[in-house]
Amino acid sequence: MKINVDRERCVGAGQCVLAAADVFEQNHEDGLVELLQPEPPENLRASVSEAELICPSGAIEIQS
Repeated sequence: MKINVDRERCVGAGQCVLAAADVFEQNHEDGLVELLQPEPPENLRASVSEAELICPSGAIEIQS
């Protein structure tokens, strides 16, 4: 699994961090998404998928 994030689309809601804190973080300066693991292990798929679904701006994309 590979993850792409579009920081320009991100609105800083932080839902991704709540769903998958091992993979996403919010930048301390601008509040936008930071990708900690571009290719996280398969055991994190459920939480990453949830983050993709609940992102209000659609800034997260999972590629299998």
